[in-house]
Amino acid sequence: MSRLSAVLRALVLPVAAVVAVASAPLAQARPEPRPPKEFVALSDVDPTILQEMRYFTPHNFTGHRVDGYRRPLCLLTRPAADALHEAQRALLRRGYGLKVYDCYRPQRAVDDFVAWAKDLDDQRMRAEFYPRVAKSRLFLDGYIAEKSGHSRGSTMDLTIVKLPAVPTRPYIPGESLVSCYAPKEERFPDNSVDMGTGYDCFDTLSHTADPRVQGAPRANRMLLKSVMEKAGFANLAEEWWHYTYRAEPFPDTYFDFPVSRRPAP
Repeated sequence: MSRLSAVLRALVLPVAAVVAVASAPLAQARPEPRPPKEFVALSDVDPTILQEMRYFTPHNFTGHRVDGYRRPLCLLTRPAADALHEAQRALLRRGYGLKVYDCYRPQRAVDDFVAWAKDLDDQRMRAEFYPRVAKSRLFLDGYIAEKSGHSRGSTMDLTIVKLPAVPTRPYIPGESLVSCYAPKEERFPDNSVDMGTGYDCFDTLSHTADPRVQGAPRANRMLLKSVMEKAGFANLAEEWWHYTYRAEPFPDTYFDFPVSRRPAP
C-alpha cells in the first residue's frame, strides 16, 4: 500500500465509523411507569388530612431521602382514600384529625430499604429508630422485608393530631438523636398525640396492644384503631401506625411508579 493510500485510509475509516453510529437507531429510553387510573392524591379527596411524608426527607431510619419519593405526596387507591376520608370525618367531630407519614410506596423504595439494611456500617439513625435492635437482625425480626403492602396502594402509616395542629419543625440532619421510645417531651417534636413511641420505632413497644403502653398513649392507639376499623381498615399488630384497607383493589400487585405527578381525581 502506497503512503498516499495509507493516509487516505486513515482519514476515511473514522468518518465511516461516525456515519455508522449516526445511522444506527437511537436506543429507546424505558418509559417511567405511571399510576393506574384507580390511584388518587389524598389531598384531592380530603385536603384536611395532614401530610408529613417522612421518606421524602432524611428524617427516617435510613437518614436519606428514599428512592422513588420525588414529591412529598400521599397517593392511594381511590377506595382507600375514600375510606380514610370517612375516618377523618369521625375524628373531626371529636376535635382531632389524621396525619399520614407514608402511603403508596414504590417497589424501588422498598429496594432502597433492603440495600440500606444490608449496609451494616450505616448506623447514623440508630439512636432514634432502632436503639435496642442490632441492624443485623432487622430482616430476621421482620422490621425490613423485600415486599411491602404499601406498594399495593391501599396501605398507609398514620397518626392522630389534636386540632388545631401546630406544624412540626423540620429535622436538621446531624442533630442529636433521642430514642423513639423516650418520653414524648424528650423525643423529636411531633404534633401528633402521644402514642407511646415515635413513628417507625423498631421496637416491641410499637406493637399496638403492647401491655407496657398504658394511660393516654394506649387510649390514643385504641382511638385510632377503633376509627380506622370502623372505616374498613385492618391494623398490623406490630405497628400502631400501619393500616391497610381490607377491600384493597390490588391485593396481589406491587407497583413501582414513582411518587411524583399528581393523578387526576
